[in-house]
Amino acid sequence: MDGTQDDTIRATPRGNAPVALSVLDLAPVGSGRTARQALGTTVELAALTERLGYHRFWVAEHHSMPGIASSSPAVVLAHLAAHTERIRLGSGGVMLPNHAPLVIAEQFGTLEALAPGRIDLGLGRAPGTDGATAAALRREDRLAESADDFPQQLSELTRFLDDDFPDGHPYARIHAVPGPVQGRVPGGVQRADRPSVWLLGSSGFSARLAGLLGLPFSFAHHFSAANTVPALELYRNSFRPSAVLERPYAKIGVQAFAADDAEEARRQVLTGALAMLRLRTGRPGLIPSPEEAESYDYTPAEREFVSDWLRNVVHGTPDEVREGLDALVKRTGADELMLTTNAHSPGPRLRSYELIADAYAMG
Repeated sequence: MDGTQDDTIRATPRGNAPVALSVLDLAPVGSGRTARQALGTTVELAALTERLGYHRFWVAEHHSMPGIASSSPAVVLAHLAAHTERIRLGSGGVMLPNHAPLVIAEQFGTLEALAPGRIDLGLGRAPGTDGATAAALRREDRLAESADDFPQQLSELTRFLDDDFPDGHPYARIHAVPGPVQGRVPGGVQRADRPSVWLLGSSGFSARLAGLLGLPFSFAHHFSAANTVPALELYRNSFRPSAVLERPYAKIGVQAFAADDAEEARRQVLTGALAMLRLRTGRPGLIPSPEEAESYDYTPAEREFVSDWLRNVVHGTPDEVREGLDALVKRTGADELMLTTNAHSPGPRLRSYELIADAYAMG
């Protein structure tokens, strides 16, 4: 198929890794720390993982969550673009129903102009927050209807990105700038580079839609592990070749943490488990320290939640994490892994990515 973006989307594994490894960062804010410090660590991590050979660095949109500082992905990505040179940068994701499609097209067109050929636009249909906050973001209380409108919003967004509304359409004379309209030349059209569009999901809806549209798909295995294999099968079975991809390309997010000692790795990932427990029970807050997580008085139900959560976190020594990631690739057939961790302190988080890269000889 001529003219596809296939080669720009697919990633080549580094070292002994079975697939390319990437990073999803939420700019976690640990107790006793500030958002400024958390965002500084995100910049440091992006530069580090670029040097280590990770393929992408994505940030996610979340709102009204004290422990996450990445509420504005486009703003964070613009800053990261100024502090990196090669690693692909993207959103994992932007929650499309929270925004007007034209605004997203302009934001990511600007990012593409700042970092040509390096921008991914990952899109989700969930609000990335609770219902009341979503209503405040959208100035409406029609969340279910907004989610149902996702395919239409996606079509509108891609038309803005490609500048190809048909004649007679109400938006035909509107152009997302920066964008393709600036590449027009007499006698024809010179297509400008545009971000690679991905669909994100934690269930079958986006998996099927991504397949039908021939788009790359990123699945949230890190918080919906039971649905991973069915969703990827649905994506592959629904896939139709497109101008973007000749064949399916699926990436999965996975919680992963390596330390020199397995017990220390468990201490670190317990902080993220407690933060998720608090979030799921309506008590969102800063990421607790390992000491806070160890001394917390868990109820039997809370201990069961934490145990179930940690079962899907690949953690331990570098060799143990490598074995766990290899097994996950074999079980799911994923084309790429996107590693994430919400541990409390920056030092252990950065060291974890170094240890995993070393385990695969990625340098």
